[in-house]
Parts: sequence; structure tokens; C-alpha cells
Amino acid sequence: MKPKIVSWNVRGLNEGDKRLRIRNMIREWKADIVCLQETKLKGMDREIVRSLWSGVHVDWAYLASNGASGGIVVLWDRRVVERVEEFIGNYTVACSFQSIADNYRWAFAGVYGANSDSERNLLWDELAGIHSVWDLPWCIGGDFNVVRFPSEASGSRRLRPAMEAFSECIFYLNLVDLPIARGIATWSNNQSWSRLDRFLISPEWESHFPEVWQKRLARIGSDHWPIMIDCGGIRKGRRPFKFENMWLKSEGFVDRVKQWWSSYQLQGTPSFIFAAKLKALKKDLQTWNLESFGNVGETKKAKLAELQALERLQEVQHLTQAEKDRKVELGAEIERLILLEEVSWRQKSRALWLREGDRCTGFFHRIANSHRRNNNIEMLKVDGMECRDEQEIHNHVVG
Repeated sequence: MKPKIVSWNVRGLNEGDKRLRIRNMIREWKADIVCLQETKLKGMDREIVRSLWSGVHVDWAYLASNGASGGIVVLWDRRVVERVEEFIGNYTVACSFQSIADNYRWAFAGVYGANSDSERNLLWDELAGIHSVWDLPWCIGGDFNVVRFPSEASGSRRLRPAMEAFSECIFYLNLVDLPIARGIATWSNNQSWSRLDRFLISPEWESHFPEVWQKRLARIGSDHWPIMIDCGGIRKGRRPFKFENMWLKSEGFVDRVKQWWSSYQLQGTPSFIFAAKLKALKKDLQTWNLESFGNVGETKKAKLAELQALERLQEVQHLTQAEKDRKVELGAEIERLILLEEVSWRQKSRALWLREGDRCTGFFHRIANSHRRNNNIEMLKVDGMECRDEQEIHNHVVG
């Protein structure tokens, strides 16, 4: 098993539309464990959990919010890891897991640190206490609400005692602070930025997952970026043709199909004509989807990448009014694409349920995904430059 773990300060889960967007992002990440901070919820039930992570194989542990602030929830796929024990503290939700694939025992702690330095010292004590009770390989992730070095925050020039206390805790617990890829900051209010979120792992955990790396994901609906600790990449192969219900949301789609259907002039028996027309319609739909409608997933990825580029630019300089307007436009467009994807995923999940029922199909999918992860190249240096584009990597390897 090569897990993907995501940590994200979502700034509230009270709104249904926001949970819908978060569920779409969780599905996009294909994460095995997700830790959400600042839920602002006093309780969690299966209805709320299902609105975040669709499916019957999800389990969770949570820390209730303190009034209208704070709160942590850790979600995981029970087909991937099994909870052995859990600990709910004042600033952490910790679980000891056993991997289903290889029975590997390890521990994860989701963290949401306090804003004040004095309260944050209680977090270091809490982590030290849990660490001493469970003699296991560790992965700790979340919003610590403090940086380690002045270079991790805009406008910071000196090493403060809070930074030193954070580094001392990492040293005392013998943890590895992984570098982060795809960006520096994990929080920004469009005026300043800092790296408040991170994953820390023990050397034993790193030895078991030697290909582990940490990366920043695209953000939407929060002033924090999601971060992922990824023990291996995965890319899917080509899919067979299927009619997508989301196409019906496109203006004039039904009239376009009628026009195509009427234009086919064929000779033969009625059954032959019907089959030939369906085959011709399939080609027209594929062409239209490719050239006009577009791949919603790829379009969303492209717009998220453009949004990330503007966010990185904002870290080093002030945006022009046109760039600010483009950020707003991208946010609205991404939300529209997310709703289209929801239509598509509801269609796919319903078809899978009718065909397979509650069987172990997901297990075989996950086995296949593990092979894809092993054969995947996430990044390649081409002439000394980092390349992450799949087609460029393919062309370079072939050349």
C-alpha cells in the first residue's frame, strides 16, 4: 500500500454547498486518509460524513469545535486501513492504523494548533504524550499555526521563541520535516503568506514508504492550501465510451443530437440502420466532446493550475486588477465544473452499484492502482529543468 494523505484547514463545514465542493476535491485527490481542520462543528454524524466522502467504506474520528471555532475530523477508507485505537485530545485526533494490504501498524495524528504561543506549548506536550504511548511509526499532519523559520513567512526577519519551540518538539520526537513541492506558502490572505500547514514523519515511516513526498494542492473556498503526502503517483488509462448525463446540461445538446440523427442516410434492414446510426452518433459525440464540450476533469485541472499560478505570483508581487478579476472568474468557473463532475460521478456510482452491488470491486481497483503507482514517473529532470507534464515526460523517454 502506498497511501495518499491530505490535510486541509477548510474554515468551516456548516454549509452544504461547501461540503459538496470539498467532496469533489476529495474524490479528485483519490486520498486514502483525509484530515480536515477548523470544521466549526460540535458534532459529526454519518449524514455529514457521507456529504464529504461518498461510499459505505468510510470511517471517521473527530474533535468537536470549541464554540464556533476549531474542530478536527479524520476520515479514512476502511478498505485501506483499519483503526486499532484512537485518542482525542485538545488539539489532536490520533489513530493507530493497521494497513489491510500488509498488516503494517502505524499511527497518524491530525493537528490544529492554537493561535497563542502559550496554548501551543500544550500541543507539543500532547504530541509527546501520544508519541510515548504508541511505540509506532508516525505521520503527523495539520495546521500547526506556527512556522519553523523566518523564511516561511512574509515579512518575518527573526527567529522567534515559538519557532524554536516547534523545532525542539520535532527534534525531541525524532521527526522528519519534509520539503514541500508546488509552492512555498500554505496560507495566504492575499496580503501576507506563511507555511502553517505541514506533514512530519518518523524515520521508520519513511523507511517503509521510501518514495514519499509532500506537495501543495490547488485551493478553493479557504485561505489555506490543501497539502498531500504522497507515497506514489497514479494515472489511469483510456476509458471506453459512455454517454455522460452531464452533456444534457449543455445548451442545445438535445437539438444537436436530433440533427445528427436525422443526417444519417443509410440502407439496409431496420436493425442494421439502427446499429449503424448508433455507431455514427458515438463518433459524433466523441468528436463534439473532444472539440467543443471538452474533458471536464482536464479543464478543471487546467483552471486549477492557472489559479495556482496566480496564487504563486501573488506571493511575490501585487496582482493587477485584471489578474484579480481573473482569479474571481476562475473560482466561479471551477465551481461550475465541479457541479458537472458531480452529475457524472453520481451516474457512475449508480451504475457501479446496480452492476456490482456491495462487493469487493474497489479492492481490485486498488490493486490495479498500486501497479500504476509503481510504474509512474511523477517528475523528470529534462536538461536540468523539472518536468511534470505527462506528455513531455513521455516524449522525452521515447526520444
